[in-house]
Amino acid sequence: MRIVRLANFVTPRSGGLRTALRCLGAGYRAAGHEPVLVIPGERAGDELVGPDRVITLPGPALPGTGGYRVLTGRRRLRKLLEELEPDRLEVSDRSTLRWTGAWAKAHGVPSLMVSHESLTGLLGVWGAPARVGQRLADVVNGRTVATYDRVVCTTDWAAAEFRRIGAPNLTQVPLGVDLDSFHPDAHNPAVRAEYAAADEVLLVHCSRLSPEKRPDLAIDALVALRAAGVPATLVVVGDGPRRAALGQRAAGLPVHFLGFLPDRDRVAALLASADVVVAPGPVETFGLAGLEALACGTPVVVNAASALPEVVGSAGLGADGTGEGFAEAIATLLARPEAERRAAARARAERFGWAASVEGFLRAHDVPVGVPVSA
Repeated sequence: MRIVRLANFVTPRSGGLRTALRCLGAGYRAAGHEPVLVIPGERAGDELVGPDRVITLPGPALPGTGGYRVLTGRRRLRKLLEELEPDRLEVSDRSTLRWTGAWAKAHGVPSLMVSHESLTGLLGVWGAPARVGQRLADVVNGRTVATYDRVVCTTDWAAAEFRRIGAPNLTQVPLGVDLDSFHPDAHNPAVRAEYAAADEVLLVHCSRLSPEKRPDLAIDALVALRAAGVPATLVVVGDGPRRAALGQRAAGLPVHFLGFLPDRDRVAALLASADVVVAPGPVETFGLAGLEALACGTPVVVNAASALPEVVGSAGLGADGTGEGFAEAIATLLARPEAERRAAARARAERFGWAASVEGFLRAHDVPVGVPVSA
């Protein structure tokens, strides 16, 4: 079957969503289906990226997002969908693309919306009062539920806002992690020595540097640790609109900004060589970077307000949204025997393979699993 997937907010330098789209697409192809990905970009394109077809439609850049673009031309996208003749439609955005659910219904194409974010949480981050944000989220989510045949969330936390409105077509499927690329064997003493002395604690924060990710909390945690006499240093992997402000905040501190790293092996080496990885985003609905750290055998301190405590389990700790709270959780993890905390991290990650995730998504699409089907 041809599974056409539409996604906004994907760039060559984006993180979790790009990884999820790539890994799910590979799984669909391995199961005998034909994935086609449609994303926005600076200019039009139609190419094979590895074995997968990726179609790029010109889309405007959103100011202040560091390069994110959206698919906005309905007539152009509608024409493309009619040309592609999908057997299934999968949409990874519920803002400018929600109309595609109605298109799918009109053309008899089963559709699926993947909720990669909590609208309730995002409205809170943007400053909406809790009661107002919840009401607005309920209205928007109700329209999404009515428009698509199936809504998929990756955690209980993410699904909560749909359960709140009694969504009858909700399915929960966790994402996965590449357990081969991200492995404790990626630990590299030479990489570690680039950023931390033998007696220092190496922290790593790996995410897009945007307001909703709260990367400032990683720096605040470093400040609190050093004030408590803990010789810690921080490596920040990623880029985004908050980069300049974070550089000012970190002035005079042992913080290393590496920017976006396209080399997956290098990222794995950093994660595996760290003592603790910090994931402070309060509205993360799954947190692939945190799971990749666990797969490398490194425990993670996460924001207790997010879905990540559900993902990391006892292999990490949740902290309140303050630098002091994160510093305390980091110190608690470091007090555990190293071999014990690293083994627990890897064991937790092994519960999240991509094979199970792909199977769950295919079941949500109501297409055969493990039996190749031609279009």
